Amino acid sequence: MYTLIIHLYGLFLRLAAIFNPKAAQWVAGRRGWRKSHQAMLREKPRGEALLIWVHCASLGEFEQGRPVIEQLKAGRPGLKILLTFFSPSGYEVRKNYKEADYIAYLPLDTPANAKDFIGIWQPTAAIFIKYEFWYNFLRVLRKAEVPVLLISALFRPGQLFFRWYGGPFRQLPGWFLHIFVQNESSGKLLREAGFHNFTVAGDTRVDRVRQIAESAPSFPLVEKFAGQAPVLVIGSSWPEDEAHLLPFLNEEFPENWKAIIAPHQVDESHIQQIMKKLKLPCRRYSEGEKQGEARVLVIDNVGMLSALYQYGRIAYIGGAFGAGLHNTLEPIAFGLPVIFGPRYQKFEEARYLVRSGGGFSISNQEELRGRFRALLREEAYRVASQKAREYVSRNSGASQKATVFIQKLAGAPS
Repeated sequence: MYTLIIHLYGLFLRLAAIFNPKAAQWVAGRRGWRKSHQAMLREKPRGEALLIWVHCASLGEFEQGRPVIEQLKAGRPGLKILLTFFSPSGYEVRKNYKEADYIAYLPLDTPANAKDFIGIWQPTAAIFIKYEFWYNFLRVLRKAEVPVLLISALFRPGQLFFRWYGGPFRQLPGWFLHIFVQNESSGKLLREAGFHNFTVAGDTRVDRVRQIAESAPSFPLVEKFAGQAPVLVIGSSWPEDEAHLLPFLNEEFPENWKAIIAPHQVDESHIQQIMKKLKLPCRRYSEGEKQGEARVLVIDNVGMLSALYQYGRIAYIGGAFGAGLHNTLEPIAFGLPVIFGPRYQKFEEARYLVRSGGGFSISNQEELRGRFRALLREEAYRVASQKAREYVSRNSGASQKATVFIQKLAGAPS
């Protein structure tokens, strides 16, 4: 039944590819995959090197796996890394990532694909990130006696592993040699289900955002724009967020403050929409240094946001009025208190921030105004900033724990 559903899913995406560009990329990236994967190995022979296969669903999971990849390569430069993605949004952005020796799409999880994929690459070990539980790939890896690790994993009571009707999926956590979970609640679920092959290690993304904060590049244009003013950095905003944010900026934003808006979608129509709705003096980043003073800088490119938080005092993170909250770890690594919408419950760090007072959830413009004004008080700001930093300091080191385990597994020096 599972394999039938997978085949139907593949058929659906091939049909969707006619109309949807992302689906078209998904299909094109897997077309003739056996030949393309074999060609990669011919162009860059593996030789006798150990090969670690790292699989990420998309870009967010890649950021969780990245610190482990880079620590493994630093510890043993001759090690080969095969990096696969499920989503085009991950593959297209990171297809030239230099620390990976081979980068490809993961084929559809059918028995034949899994058998051929493992046969072509013959990995020494495999690392899956967070939520990846591909049944056929895991079954073939297990049969081939390839050790598999799951890192930065999160488990919730509603998942199939913990349901009476989960069938064969209930055994999947036991197919991993070891699981590095983000929190104690995930560990408790595994323990109560009879699994003990886990370590509570934290989130590897924390190590990544600490790296970014410690080596963030400077942007002279942004630095000149900010000057000595306190800055509200609005990261990964969607129209649902902007429906509250833009009126707040127009009507209630303190005169001595400035704002940077880095929307999630940077297509021209969205940028134009933001610019038209803003009543404050504003300019786009791509315009460079224009005459006149701007109070809002709109970032119309991708890739700068994680380093922009260095110029901020408070951050608003988008997505939680829609499908889900975006990255709150990046701003709190710089000590910024964060504000976000109401749908944050699936995110461990956001729940902690709300509980501790380092982050604040809002449902409308009035609540946004109230939270922002509260943070203008120095003592309230100091406490919120401290709580934001505490999450990062307390949850660092997950990458090192996973790396040491893998190095021992692969016979590499620790």
